[in-house]
Amino acid sequence: MDKFYGFDLGDAESVITRLGEEEGAAPEVLPVREAESFITAYALLPDGELLIGESACYAADAVKRGLRFKSRFLTDPEAARDVTSFASGVLGELRLTGQLIKGGDDCFYVGCPAGWDQSAREDYRAIFEKTGYPPVRIISESRAALVSACQSRYLQVGYDILSRPVLVVDIGSSTTDFAYIMGGREVELRTGGEVFLGGGIMDEILLETALKDSEKEQKIRAVFAENDAWRTYCEFAGRRLKERYFSDEEYWAENECVQTVSIRQSGRPLRLTLRMNQETAEKLLNEKVERLDGRSFRQVFLDSLRQAREDTAEKPPELIFLTGGVSKLPAIRQWCREVFPEAIVIAGTEPEFSVAKGLAYCGRIDDEMRAFRQEIEQLRSSSVVERIVEEHIGELYHEVVETMVDPILQNAALPVVERWRQGELERLSDIDGAMQREIEAYLHTAEAKALLEKPVTAWLKQISYALEEYTVPICVKHSIPYTALSLNSYLSSSDIEIKVDSGKVFAVEEITWLIDTIISVVAGLLCGGGGIAVIAGGVPGIIAGALISLVVLSLGKKPMQKAILETRIPVPMRKLVPADLYSSRIRRISGQIKERLYEDLEQEKSSAITERLVQEISEQIEKCLTRMAEIVEIPLG
Repeated sequence: MDKFYGFDLGDAESVITRLGEEEGAAPEVLPVREAESFITAYALLPDGELLIGESACYAADAVKRGLRFKSRFLTDPEAARDVTSFASGVLGELRLTGQLIKGGDDCFYVGCPAGWDQSAREDYRAIFEKTGYPPVRIISESRAALVSACQSRYLQVGYDILSRPVLVVDIGSSTTDFAYIMGGREVELRTGGEVFLGGGIMDEILLETALKDSEKEQKIRAVFAENDAWRTYCEFAGRRLKERYFSDEEYWAENECVQTVSIRQSGRPLRLTLRMNQETAEKLLNEKVERLDGRSFRQVFLDSLRQAREDTAEKPPELIFLTGGVSKLPAIRQWCREVFPEAIVIAGTEPEFSVAKGLAYCGRIDDEMRAFRQEIEQLRSSSVVERIVEEHIGELYHEVVETMVDPILQNAALPVVERWRQGELERLSDIDGAMQREIEAYLHTAEAKALLEKPVTAWLKQISYALEEYTVPICVKHSIPYTALSLNSYLSSSDIEIKVDSGKVFAVEEITWLIDTIISVVAGLLCGGGGIAVIAGGVPGIIAGALISLVVLSLGKKPMQKAILETRIPVPMRKLVPADLYSSRIRRISGQIKERLYEDLEQEKSSAITERLVQEISEQIEKCLTRMAEIVEIPLG
């Protein structure tokens, strides 16, 4: 892409920014009708001319006029037509002034409230596409504001935002947008994203106060009744005055903060004086308004903050980022600290431009992410991950064997022997099936899961270190924190999920194939004499070892061995061998079983067992890399 445009279409004001490909460049604010922040209004004149911005507010001969339509987009079908007209006017201005060249390789990033669902966003995007804009993507305004702050390095919190919870509060003219961002992704709050509370309510109170203090009140109200655009224009002037006052209350405490507006209709212009002082400021924040169900701005805002607090109780935000013109009010920050005392509360230096700049940054980020993800896909498509896993698979076998054999013997094998000793199992031949079932059942318990977690985690760390040789250069190339693609940083003990019964270990599926192999080999070693059993012919290894001096060796012949397997040995005779002897035998054969099991697994390296392990584990690591790449949506460098 040659250029990325950010379009912050607000309910009261709009801003356009542009960002080129130059490394280190920052978005520039493009003036529209000579205004960097221009009124969101359009007017269609009798000759077909389309006006936008301030001039559209007081064009007396307008045959159609539109203002304050974005706040109605979700509820009023007419609002979509208003957005279309305004967007068309803005596009025309940009092309007329040469700030957008038709046919260029450009794209537009347009903001919307975080509370809009995907359907609303798609409807919104389609309007700009049909109007003739270059490719358009719709981005949450609160997210764009945070991206702007991070990219401009206003936030000195580094890459921690990728993993720490952030609450973005975007206070617009008609709505207040709450967005909870965790791990770089937005999480929907029950405040919905949109709270119908904005600075426009304060503007209305300020204007109403000025009207009541004016000697021309009735005449001005008559003009407003005839042309509501003049009311909006006066509210806009009041908004500017309000922001000027709250940006330095200490100064205005000693100086007069006044704005005079000329209202031109028919006849002589009418002048309306807007005034801000401490008394008015208190009124703006605390006066109860019918449109807010009889509550004040302060009450509604605090209620919304408390709702956000409840919704994020599990992981409260560590940072609250305020944006929007009203965010300059010291009271807003104080209320945030009151509800979130443990969080850092900050606001941008130019909140009126932060969303538009962040939208343009999002364009460049997306372009960079496309290249980044393409390289990750190339890494996935190569044999690198499979080769690394295969080279280290023997280490996994060794760690699993060392970890699991003793617990299997103690928790599965020994209890089966004790059951035979107590007479629950009638014959020695019954032990094989019972042993098989007990080993399998034990390996599906929470205890075994916790034990298996440790060697798997340790092994994955080694895989991660080997993999970073390939991922770190990709991250460095695209200015992305290398930890974003590190399994070691991505996985912690709380992230690792081992559910043997569902075939999942952390993010690795089909590790049960290894568990099945362990069950098969260990059961074979214990339940058939293979390698560990002292006497061939099917006498269970552990039992044969325990009874060798008392029963088995005295038989000396295979027929007698087979006979004793089927004999119901009296329980008192079984108890002639102390239980401790079985435990001792278990301890003695542990090393032999580990050695044989490890050898068997090693011998299977070229078999379907290892091939399947390598394939499944590699696929899951690759999926993990893809998920981590998708999370990197707010590079802060």
